[in-house]
Amino acid sequence: MKDSASAKSVDIVRLRQTQSAEEAPDEVAVEEPLEIRVEGRSVAVVMRTPGHDRELAAGFALTERIVRDEGDIFEITSCLTKEHPGDQVVNISLTDPAGFDVEMLSRHVFSSSSCGICGRATIEAAMQQFPPIKNVPTLDASILRQLPGKLAGAQQTFQRTGGLHACALFNAAGDLLLLREDVGRHNALDKLIGHELLAKRLPLEDRVLLLSGRISFEMTQKALAAGIAMIAAISAPTSLAVEFARASNQTLIGFLRGETMNVYAGADRVIR
Repeated sequence: MKDSASAKSVDIVRLRQTQSAEEAPDEVAVEEPLEIRVEGRSVAVVMRTPGHDRELAAGFALTERIVRDEGDIFEITSCLTKEHPGDQVVNISLTDPAGFDVEMLSRHVFSSSSCGICGRATIEAAMQQFPPIKNVPTLDASILRQLPGKLAGAQQTFQRTGGLHACALFNAAGDLLLLREDVGRHNALDKLIGHELLAKRLPLEDRVLLLSGRISFEMTQKALAAGIAMIAAISAPTSLAVEFARASNQTLIGFLRGETMNVYAGADRVIR
């Protein structure tokens, strides 16, 4: 179904190899700011594709350790203010407002660590908040090879605009369970995690997370916050993502394309 909030039509000039030019409409992905507040206090402004904003806020709150489970969230509401018309602001009300400390957000911990953003300090800081995976599933490589095609077939807005990242959850049989698209990779994953958090389905140790882009440290950290044990991507991981996956007992797969894949962590869990 077409989502009018995720794409918009703009007039362009299309140049062709014959040096001819024609005016035509084209669809582009929508990018707009969303301010996330907790108990009325602004904690972040994210540039996102409108839609699933409550999920985005919930996922952000979990992966930033503002909340630990859905029970910590009393409600998530859109704020209507003169400065921010419509739904450009969401506020998270907590069941225990007194326990919220904005200074404990993980992004502040990482940036202020003694050696800056070095791998060891960053991983240690994250591991203090998100324990390693305990129950590690195995998966047949033939199932994994089917996932990119299923993802591509379900990316409706990407097919129209070519400008969105996607994150998807699959079960062990390779069935697509949930997909979220966004101009930001982190936003797409927060929306996915937020949906499952609000549905009370965490942790997601028996699910496979597939990313349309590269795997960064922050993506593996967010996955760990949701208890995701197996991460795969069509593109490459970063060095810190590999280190983090190995430390957190996650399976990490990159360059999942066609008949090939690179397994950077947990190769014994991929059945060949």
